[in-house]
Amino acid sequence: MTSPASRDSQGTPSLPFTTAVDEKLSSGSAGKFGPDEENFKSMADDTMLIKGTPVIQSGADVSNFVVDDRDDGDPALTFRSFFLGTVIAGLGAALAQAGLAMIYIFKPTVVTVSGIFLLLILYTLGNAWALLLPQRHVFEARGWRRLAKVAHFVNPGTFGLKEHVAATIIASTASGASSAVNNFALFYDASVNATTAVLATFSTAVFGYGLVGLLRPLTVHPAEMVYWGQLPTVTVFQSLHWDMATTSKRIRMFWYSFTAMAIWEIFPAYIFPTLNGISIFCIASVHANPNTRTVFTNIFGGANGNEGLGLGSISLDWQYIGSTYLALPLLQQGNSWIGFIICYVAMAGIYYGNVWNAKNYPMLSTSIFTLNGTRYNQTFVFGPSFRLNETALQIEGLPQLAGPTVWTYMTACWSIGGLLAHCLLFWRGYARESFRLAKTGKQPDRHWVVSAMQKYREVPWWWYGLLLTLSFLAGLIVVLKGSTTLPVYGYIIALLLGSFIAPFSNLLVARLGNGIATNQLMKMVAGALHPGKPVSNLYFSMWSHDVVQTAVILAGDLKMGQYLKIPPRVLFSAQVWGTIVGAFVNYAVMASIVSSQRVTLLDPRGTNVWSGADVQSLNSAAVTWSLAGKIYGAHGHYIWVPIGLILGMIPTTIQYIIFKRWPVIAGVNVDSIILPVIYMYAGWMSSGVNSIILSTILTGIVSQVWVRRYHPGWYRKYIYVLGGAFDGGAQVMIFMLSFAAYGASGNPRPFPTWWGNPSGNADHCMEL
Repeated sequence: MTSPASRDSQGTPSLPFTTAVDEKLSSGSAGKFGPDEENFKSMADDTMLIKGTPVIQSGADVSNFVVDDRDDGDPALTFRSFFLGTVIAGLGAALAQAGLAMIYIFKPTVVTVSGIFLLLILYTLGNAWALLLPQRHVFEARGWRRLAKVAHFVNPGTFGLKEHVAATIIASTASGASSAVNNFALFYDASVNATTAVLATFSTAVFGYGLVGLLRPLTVHPAEMVYWGQLPTVTVFQSLHWDMATTSKRIRMFWYSFTAMAIWEIFPAYIFPTLNGISIFCIASVHANPNTRTVFTNIFGGANGNEGLGLGSISLDWQYIGSTYLALPLLQQGNSWIGFIICYVAMAGIYYGNVWNAKNYPMLSTSIFTLNGTRYNQTFVFGPSFRLNETALQIEGLPQLAGPTVWTYMTACWSIGGLLAHCLLFWRGYARESFRLAKTGKQPDRHWVVSAMQKYREVPWWWYGLLLTLSFLAGLIVVLKGSTTLPVYGYIIALLLGSFIAPFSNLLVARLGNGIATNQLMKMVAGALHPGKPVSNLYFSMWSHDVVQTAVILAGDLKMGQYLKIPPRVLFSAQVWGTIVGAFVNYAVMASIVSSQRVTLLDPRGTNVWSGADVQSLNSAAVTWSLAGKIYGAHGHYIWVPIGLILGMIPTTIQYIIFKRWPVIAGVNVDSIILPVIYMYAGWMSSGVNSIILSTILTGIVSQVWVRRYHPGWYRKYIYVLGGAFDGGAQVMIFMLSFAAYGASGNPRPFPTWWGNPSGNADHCMEL
């Protein structure tokens, strides 16, 4: 245990960062601050102050006032951190579907699993290890020097922050899985070879990591590359290890909030599911006529998967709300709110206006249908060879999509076009400057330039080059030996496309905390290259879109390592090892879930516990894009979807021209309107649990508008700790409920039916 007045790596007393900042602000001192010897006053020159306290607005503010630059020089990669990280990586995924990251792929709403969950398990085990296993001094006292060395290797003493981070990164990196393999096993009645699954997962993850390594001067090192979703995890790490005094408000707040949320989560997740979608309109319409109830369900229902738009519903289920909306900057959230408004209007208008024959199908569904609304028999159309059978296609007809799903595909294309245009027009100067600073060995982020971080050896460029080579060879084996139907040239084009898109996606996620789904672009290209081959489309998307997604996730871990002063070579080793472990264990998880929940996962609606909405969406896109000429071509039913790529670029280009002439209009900075983000959220509600939308908006307003601006001191010290505690408590309880109630360890044990747990939709809307 370390006290608040512990010592840094130079042996000089240092207070926790937030305390030191408060003292500097209150005293007005212009003295030196932090190991980088920067003047504190100069750090605050460009920062908004309220009552002498900085308001967190930019990446520089996060770097200077939120995250401590302290480095105690403690070891990171030890036998203990390696062993615990490996065990939790395997245990968390392999225990009968209990891996939370994989579980949420098959949930009504896909949720990014917070690192807090694994962090807390490892914190408990690491401290127990340090306490229960004998240490060196026990054997030295008896003169047993050799045993003392062994004991020190096994138990070096206090479970330190860097050991904790290394173990957590090993465990969290192992959670990635292959989307193509999931779909292949679920929709094509095919048993996936273990070698194919393992090599495919390894290939996509390692290639993404290789890209991140090459791009890190642009997407990781600078201060504006925040990766906002990592801040609750970073703050919890520092609080647990550096703020342990019995009177510490932050640590007490963490454990009280964690415990309260864990207890609370039992109610919306199990006992009282209505709390996940409190809809006055649904409750009031219980005795209305069927037509009225149907409309109310489509517009106001949303507690169950693919139920409705959830307009006006309030959710009190934190597992779906998450700390993201406590951490995401106001710039991102404000743009997303505009998108939500458009989404409500557009989707209701498309369905009730019967655009694209929308009324023939459920209002919300990611499945594919025949023209009369039955589920599409893709196995019949593509046969055992996974190639188009024209005769079968004539019998079954072209696959059809739910109207709001077509809208989502279209807005996704707008988002991709808008993202490319926004990065090239608005952020190209930033990219050039970042590479210039990297070339000269300078970066504006004090967490990168401080002497404590610079003393660690950097990862050589050729290490990342070697990773790219190994991942390419692993993927090549899958293409040549697996049933992918993807030719080698298609595989190479997929990797090149993913490599091109990755920097753009990383820039957006790092600066705003939320990215753009690029899957539609990948499937569009695959459909043009490999018509009539949906499985080929899936694998093409995996080696393009999944590479981008992995690059974004691993870049966030690199930023966390930078904030917490983890030696780069240790971080590299932890991520690569975690990827190798995850490639094996996630195959077992995928096979187990697909086998036990197959019927539910194939159902267009699913349940409020299990849903195939995410994998259904990927499969539907793969099937329809494999018939691109017939469906999205000049005479196709959905021609406006691919045109969206160009349409997304045009408004951003016009916006840039306006910005150059009038940078501020009516008090609004023109460049603060991020059109690709608006487009993405304009198609947000095509599936899943939508009753959470208003709750996420309210969470963002409270945290970013009220607390951040009017209580900046409390925000800076507590908001990320609170978010991390809530995430940890909710996800630990979901982990336990997966075994105890949801059927992860055998038969499910549903809670008895009552008003708060109705047999139909949880929000009391009509079950359609």
